[in-house]
Amino acid sequence: MIRVCISGLGKTGKEIAKVLLEQEDIKLVSAICSPNSDKRGNDLGEVVGCSSTGIIIEGSDNLEQVIFRTRPDVVVDFSSPEAASRNAKAFSRMKVNIVIGTTGFSKIGLKKLFVLANRHRNGIVYAPNITLGVNVLMLLTNLAANILNNYDFQITEIHHKHKKDAPSGTAKKIAVEIEKGLTASGSLDTNPKIPITAVRAGGVVGKHEVMIIGDDDKIEISHESFSRRAFALGAIRAIRFIKGKSGYYEMNDVLNLKKVLNDYVEKESNSFIKRYSVSINSNDVQAL
Repeated sequence: MIRVCISGLGKTGKEIAKVLLEQEDIKLVSAICSPNSDKRGNDLGEVVGCSSTGIIIEGSDNLEQVIFRTRPDVVVDFSSPEAASRNAKAFSRMKVNIVIGTTGFSKIGLKKLFVLANRHRNGIVYAPNITLGVNVLMLLTNLAANILNNYDFQITEIHHKHKKDAPSGTAKKIAVEIEKGLTASGSLDTNPKIPITAVRAGGVVGKHEVMIIGDDDKIEISHESFSRRAFALGAIRAIRFIKGKSGYYEMNDVLNLKKVLNDYVEKESNSFIKRYSVSINSNDVQAL
């Protein structure tokens, strides 16, 4: 049984908490909100819209006491970049592993997470791109950039009007994957910059689209989350992955996409060799 604490109870945090309560191998043991939140002191079940859980939501100003008393194996943090960065220090000192889905971290902030994981030997998954589907999109765009290195790439991301950071952390990560693909291809541009258009409107949960445009054709790869449950399913995968591990990881480590791709390429190569061998043997027989 994996003991889990949830930190941050906005729309996404509440959906994650609700899905965690459904899992047989995960036990939600505590919930943390900001010190001045009106959720503080309420039963978690009342806040997420289900039956009473016996878990009373506590403020982050009592963070260390909550962790000491409830002893979670993993904390899932969907608070804010400032709060998540601050909380990560306490979690790491107390040897608690962390899944951070909060977006908006600076490069310096990410380096601090890496340092924390290595200094305290706990495990941290940084996953602004926590949905499973968007990670497949990243893999596909990396491959496309490697193959179509003379094409132009454009990212458009759309989120609800209350999302503070723009562009999204996921859009930035997609750009990094495209840049990696272009660099690996030997593209002449050694410092490619991928343009990102950010739209904040209505109640859109999240959509990321990559346009790959050449002189004579265009490819579009897109991912859209229909509900925040998609984030929760990704968070569960990350929780199960990081339990008992140490070090700094991202969602591509959680999903092991590189191995999936390598296994696929190896399988296809073996299949091709087998087909080619059969063809040659057949021709040799006919010649005789």
